[in-house]
Amino acid sequence: MNLNKKECLAMLLAGGQGARLGVLTNDVAKPAVPFGAKYRIIDFPLSNCINSGIDTIGVLTQYRPFELHQYIGNGQPWDLDRLNGGIFVLPPFMRAKSGEWYKGTANAIYQNIDFIDRYNPENVVLLSGDHIYKMDYAEMLAEHKKNHADCTIAVLDVTIEEASRFGIMELNKNGEVIAFEEKPKQPKSTKASMGIYIFTWEKLRKYLIEDENDKDSENDFGKNIIPNMLNDNQRMFGYQFEGYWKDVGTISSLWEANMDILHGTSGLNLGDDKWKIYCRNTAEPPHYVANSAVVSNSIITEGSIIYGTVKESVIFSSVTIGKGAYVEGAIIMPGAVIMDGADVRYSIVGWNAVIGKNAKIGETQPPSKAGEWKISVVGPDYKVADGQVVPANVMIGG
Repeated sequence: MNLNKKECLAMLLAGGQGARLGVLTNDVAKPAVPFGAKYRIIDFPLSNCINSGIDTIGVLTQYRPFELHQYIGNGQPWDLDRLNGGIFVLPPFMRAKSGEWYKGTANAIYQNIDFIDRYNPENVVLLSGDHIYKMDYAEMLAEHKKNHADCTIAVLDVTIEEASRFGIMELNKNGEVIAFEEKPKQPKSTKASMGIYIFTWEKLRKYLIEDENDKDSENDFGKNIIPNMLNDNQRMFGYQFEGYWKDVGTISSLWEANMDILHGTSGLNLGDDKWKIYCRNTAEPPHYVANSAVVSNSIITEGSIIYGTVKESVIFSSVTIGKGAYVEGAIIMPGAVIMDGADVRYSIVGWNAVIGKNAKIGETQPPSKAGEWKISVVGPDYKVADGQVVPANVMIGG
């Protein structure tokens, strides 16, 4: 009898560099990037797991892992400091004769077969660490079991213009996957994979080993594992998701997701007691808003001091906004200082950056029709000189 046996465990892929976020990911992995005034991106899938009743999670790290390892710690903020189960950070490691970096998403799971076998789960949930969404994986698992599926893929409807960015599926009337193509140039459907999978472990284990033995494989779920299972007529189903979901892999999408919180976008209510997003926070004093300050439709986090004007912005902890400063449509990350008279619009200011007196960063913009915003970015720890001008859509620092 295996006392550690779990019905379902989660494997969270959190090793990506996030190169499109530029200076924000020079020193940290994308899942560790701050989001929503007090969170990190990884808080969302971790909170989804514990809210869904999944208490055993392997977090696979690789690129710049120190910050992420330190943030996760023993998992206590997410109630994952368990004796049986809990959270485990799984970086690449040396075996008896060799060791290697994770070569792809499938190889990353393959290298941790022993970890999964330790719990001998019936099913494995595979997640990405860089999406913003709330989702009950228990409901998806119930559908997976009801369909006696070998693989269930979370599906989101997208526009035909967006479809080429995703793995696209065709489903029959029963919800079975009948075709799958990774980032097609000419998509035949608008059913996009969210990169959230539930596999029957016995079946996935077999395909991971076969994939590793295929020297021509790219060791990727979307390019190899899913097509191979489909070609073998395995039972594969789509699970339709209707809520908020955003891949914050670009500066524009990261900025937009933060603004969605301010605008009360459906599905992104961070004050929902029924589905809390948990995080690790350091103790900070209450924020202070001076008589000279003007604040409208913004989030101001503990430890921040506001003397200037803040509109439609997300202000993280320990931020200082000086007298006469103007901040609009901006994301100001922890410890940043906006000095007196500075003007910051439609921008992201990295943690511990300093915007000098009377400097000007970015500009106010009309609504984006193409879905991409011209957001200026100041890198972490960077100091913008007094009076310096940083135009819209420019990234500095790093």
